[in-house]
Amino acid sequence: MKRDFYEILGVTKSATADEIKKAYRKVAMQFHPDRNPGDKEAEEKFKEAASAYEILSDADKKAKYDRFGHAAFGPGTGGGSGFGGGMNTDDIFSQFGDIFGDDMFSNFFGGAGGRSRGGGASRARGQRGSNLRIKLKLNFEEMAKGVTKNVKVKKHVTCTTCTGSGAKDKGSVQTCNTCHGSGQVRRVSNTFLGQMQTVTTCPTCNGEGTTVTAKCTSCKGEGRVYGEETISIDIPAGVHEGMQLSMNGKGNAGERGGANGDLIIQIEEEAHAELQRDGLNVAFDLHISFPDATFGTQVEVPTIDGRAKIKIPPGTQSGKIFRLKGKGFPEVQGYSRGDQLIHVNVWTPQHVSSEEKAILEKLNHSENFKPNPNKSDKSFFDRVREAFS
Repeated sequence: MKRDFYEILGVTKSATADEIKKAYRKVAMQFHPDRNPGDKEAEEKFKEAASAYEILSDADKKAKYDRFGHAAFGPGTGGGSGFGGGMNTDDIFSQFGDIFGDDMFSNFFGGAGGRSRGGGASRARGQRGSNLRIKLKLNFEEMAKGVTKNVKVKKHVTCTTCTGSGAKDKGSVQTCNTCHGSGQVRRVSNTFLGQMQTVTTCPTCNGEGTTVTAKCTSCKGEGRVYGEETISIDIPAGVHEGMQLSMNGKGNAGERGGANGDLIIQIEEEAHAELQRDGLNVAFDLHISFPDATFGTQVEVPTIDGRAKIKIPPGTQSGKIFRLKGKGFPEVQGYSRGDQLIHVNVWTPQHVSSEEKAILEKLNHSENFKPNPNKSDKSFFDRVREAFS
């Protein structure tokens, strides 16, 4: 079971953006891979904290999480693959470098200027890819039960020729002469307070630590090309029109090995031929004849799950509302489920024959066929309140 993002960072829902940022820095330092070498559990907690911060630091994502929980971003939120997960430690440093600071960990890990890779200094990857936004139309059954959709998305994908490096071959990638492979430039200046050391991203290699002398002919040095990818999207049960889901790393590929952007999926509702949605509830207008309303009958009505039989008792009035409990939509990341409300409409014929007219005129003189509001058991509003009670 996925842990609550607020619990992971040790903050409450009322925490400010600064408090969330400080809490993330604290957890990240505690479980940083270089502080816990070989500790897989610590590394997973480090990634888990990054996933939590990614959501809670974004006002829109935080609002969706507060309302729908992990389901707002899909089954994979909080680690692994799918929505909100799939980040490795390099992705974390690429996306949240401003949180850690250029030299945040140098005091703890031998002054190397950041997380090491095989003994070297941390190097920024290429530019992160942009987010993609698509619309996904679902019918009532798919929205009620959840569904997996395989969608073809046109976007930038990693170049297979150079595997994202942007170089023609391995010999075309050389150590940067400015930063000597560290990806950072350190400067010492004299001030009235003494010597001050500053660390900035190398302007020559943009923090990558390497330069490319010959570009890949397929991608022209970008490390990515325009193509198409089939993406499997898991839609949770209970989604609704306008709801947005996010898949981490499924957007445009980054340049020269940079992290991928995210894929934003906006849900659109496909109109049902007979049913209407009202929040978690489903509404259906049932038209019956005057004789059926008088004598009672049994009819079939459409539901999200198929057709269902209901009994119409004798003497049913137009405007009566019947309820099929639990036949509505489920709540996203919850246990509630709506109902189906059936609004009865007694059909009045618009054209009658001479024989039918004579019969109706005769019935019109009968006391049983004269409307009597005083005998009505409930008003329309009473029936509506009763249906929702």
